[in-house]
Amino acid sequence: MSNDVDRHDRIALTNRYVERDGRPFIPVTGELHYSRVPRGEWDERLRLMRSGGVTAVATYVIWNHHEPERGRPSFNGGLDVAAFVRCAAAAGLDVVLRIGPWCHGEVRNGGFPDWVQQAPVAHRTDDPAYLALVESWFAAIGEQLAPLCGPSSNVIAIQLDNELYDQPEHLTTLKAMARRHGLLAPICTATAWGGAELPEGEVLPLYGGYGDGFWVDADHDWDTTFREHFFFSHTWDDPGIGADLRDHPGIGRRPETPRLPSASFPAATCELGGGMATAYHRRPLLSGADVAAVAHNKIGNGSGWQGYYMYAGGTNPRPGLQESHASGYPNDLPEFDYDFHAPIGASGRLASSHAALRRQHAFLSAFGARLAPMPSTIPPVHPTSVDDVNTLRWALRSDGASGWLFITWQQPHVPLDTVRDVRFTVTLDGGTTVLPHAPIDVPAGTIAHWPLHLELGGVRVDWATASALTVLEGERPTLVLVAERGIPVEVATAATVAGDGSTRPAAGVVVVEAEAGPVRLELAEGDGRLDVLVVPAASADRVWVLEASGRRRLVLCDDAVFEEADGRLTVRAASVPVVEEYVPSMGRFEPVAVGEASPAGHSAVVVSAPKPGEAPPPPSYGSRAGRASAPTREDVARHATSWTLELPPERHGRRYLEVEWAGDVARLEADGVVVADRFWDGTSWTIGLDGLGLAHATELTLRIVPLHPEASVHLPAAAEAGRRATDGPLLALDDIRLIEAPLWRETVPVFE
Repeated sequence: MSNDVDRHDRIALTNRYVERDGRPFIPVTGELHYSRVPRGEWDERLRLMRSGGVTAVATYVIWNHHEPERGRPSFNGGLDVAAFVRCAAAAGLDVVLRIGPWCHGEVRNGGFPDWVQQAPVAHRTDDPAYLALVESWFAAIGEQLAPLCGPSSNVIAIQLDNELYDQPEHLTTLKAMARRHGLLAPICTATAWGGAELPEGEVLPLYGGYGDGFWVDADHDWDTTFREHFFFSHTWDDPGIGADLRDHPGIGRRPETPRLPSASFPAATCELGGGMATAYHRRPLLSGADVAAVAHNKIGNGSGWQGYYMYAGGTNPRPGLQESHASGYPNDLPEFDYDFHAPIGASGRLASSHAALRRQHAFLSAFGARLAPMPSTIPPVHPTSVDDVNTLRWALRSDGASGWLFITWQQPHVPLDTVRDVRFTVTLDGGTTVLPHAPIDVPAGTIAHWPLHLELGGVRVDWATASALTVLEGERPTLVLVAERGIPVEVATAATVAGDGSTRPAAGVVVVEAEAGPVRLELAEGDGRLDVLVVPAASADRVWVLEASGRRRLVLCDDAVFEEADGRLTVRAASVPVVEEYVPSMGRFEPVAVGEASPAGHSAVVVSAPKPGEAPPPPSYGSRAGRASAPTREDVARHATSWTLELPPERHGRRYLEVEWAGDVARLEADGVVVADRFWDGTSWTIGLDGLGLAHATELTLRIVPLHPEASVHLPAAAEAGRRATDGPLLALDDIRLIEAPLWRETVPVFE
C-alpha cells in the first residue's frame, strides 16, 4: 500500500506514521455523508470542516441511497458523489471513500437495498452470487469516481465494507474488485474493533472510541467500553462498537486478550465519537468537552490518524431509510434525523465540540511532523480501573529529547473533583524535569497538552503550563499557547524575556497573567528570537486557526468562520460578527472588516393554538429485543399535540427554525408530508429550512407526542429531572423562532 502499490504523489505509510510530501503527518478525518446533506450546502459544510482543522472528509457511499431499484443506480443531484469529491478538493480537503458495500451508519439494511438484502445469497462473503451483485455496484461507483482516483487525486483512502469480523479473505476480494473498477487509493482501510480478523498487509486497521452510545439497554449503566476512552491506554480495540449486531461478546466486558495496534501500521482511528446518534430507547448526550476528551486521549495514546464519526450530521434523504425495529435492527432510530450532536449539526450550525476539537487539530497541523514519530508512555502511577476518580490521568509522547505532556481530567456521568498539589516528573535524555515550579491544582474539565523542550526560532522553551495551539510565521515565529482554566500559565526558558503581564517567581520561570486578555512575550537566546502569545482560557472557544488559503491565520470570533475559494475570511452569523485577527508584526489583534447588506437576526413565528391528540400517550408502543419501540406515524397522528406555524417573509440569509420543546417525539410536516423529526433529549431542535425545498405557501405543522412518565427510555440527567418533575405526560412548546443568518465576507484584509 502507498509505497509499492497504488503509489501517491503526496501520501505514504510507515509502520509509525503517515507521510505527506515526505514528512510525518497526522491526518484528521471527519465524517460527512453527502447524501444526507443538501447539495447546495456541501461547500459551506466542507469549508467549516477545513476551518475546524479537518484535513480529509470521510463519507459512506450508501448503496440503498443510490440504487433502491435494481439496475437503476442514480448519481444525480444530492447523490452526485463525483461532484462531492471535486467540491472537497476545492475546499482543500482530501477524501476517504467508505464504499461498503455494507456500511451501516444506522441506514436500513446496513446500506443494502432491499433487493440485495432479500437476495438468496450469502451476504458479505465470497459467495459468487453475492459478489456478482457487488460487482455491478462497484462498477457503477467506478464509472463515477475512477477518473478522480490516482496518484495525484485527493482520494487518499478507501474503506472496504464495515465492521466485518471474520472474513479476511472477503476483504481481499473486495479490494481487488474495487481496484479492477478504477477505485484506487494509496491506503485501503478496514475497521479493526471487535477483534476483527483482517488480511495481513492488505488494509490499514482502524479503531474507534465513543464516550457513550445508544446501542445498550435503557436501564444499562454507563458501560465500561465507553468509560475506558476517558483514560490513557495503549489498548486500541473497542469491543462495544457494533456489538449489538455481533454474536460474540462485546458490551459489558473485554475479551481476555485485548487487541493492540499492528506493529506494521500506525495506530489510527476512523470513528472517534464526534457526538452520538439518538435511539428511541436510549438518548445519550455528550458535552463538547466529553467529545474533546476522548479525542485528546487518543493523541496522547500515540494516534497517528484522528478520524471522527460523525463530524457533520445530516438528514436521511427519503422516508424509511433508517435502521429500525421494522428493518430487524434492535434499536429504533429517527426516520430523518441524523444530527448526531456532531461538531457541525444537521442544520449546519456548530456545536461546542467544534471549538474544543479545532484547537487540537491546529496543534496537530503545526506540530504533527514532530509529534507523529513520538511513541507514547504512560506514567508508572496511573489509574488502575475505570472506577478510579482520584488518580490524575496523563501521558507523555516523546522522542527522548523533547515531547508533549498530555493531561485529560474530564468525563461525563461520574463527577471528578479538583486534583490538589500536582507536579509532574518527566525524565528525558537530558535529565529529569519537574513542573510546574510549585504545585498546582488541576480542576475537572482540564484537557491540556504542554510542550517539553520545544525549540523554535533558535529559542528553547523548557516547558509551559498552557496548551500549544499553533505557530505563526513572521519576521520571527510566534508560538501561540492557550491557557487552561484555573491553572497558572508558566513558561520556563533560559532565554531573556520581555513583555507585559509577566512575573518571575523563580530562575528561568515566567508566570504570565493572561486573564484580562492576550499577552505577548518576546524571547531572545543568542541569535534566536521567538514571540510567545498566550490566549486567555476565557477566549479559547473563540479561537480559529485558518489555513485553507495557504497562509496560517489566527482569528477570534464567536460565530462560524471559514475561508472561501478566493481566500476571503467569511462568517455565517445572524448579526454583525466581531472578528479579530492577530498580526504578528504588530504583536496584537486587529479588527477584521466584514460587510453585508443588512443583518437578518431572529424573527417571531406565528404559532396557532395547540390541538391536542385524540388520546393520551400509552406507556409503550411495543418493543424488540427488550428495547422500546418508537411511535409509528399512526401513533403520532393519534397522540400528538399539533400546532400550525406561519413563518415571516423571507429576507436573506440561511434560515433555521429553532424549537424549544419537551416531550417524546416531534415531527415537522410540510403540506402534510413529514420532512423532519426528532427524539427529545432535553436539547433544542434546530431545523435547517433551506434544504427542505419549502414553497412560500407551504403549510407547516409541528406535532409533539407527550412523553409518558413510565416510558422505558433513557434520558440525559437534566431531561430525566424534567420528566420526574412533571405530573403525568411531559409536553411543552416553550419557544419557536426563525433565525436568518447571512454570510459576512471580509472586505478589507488585515494583511495586504
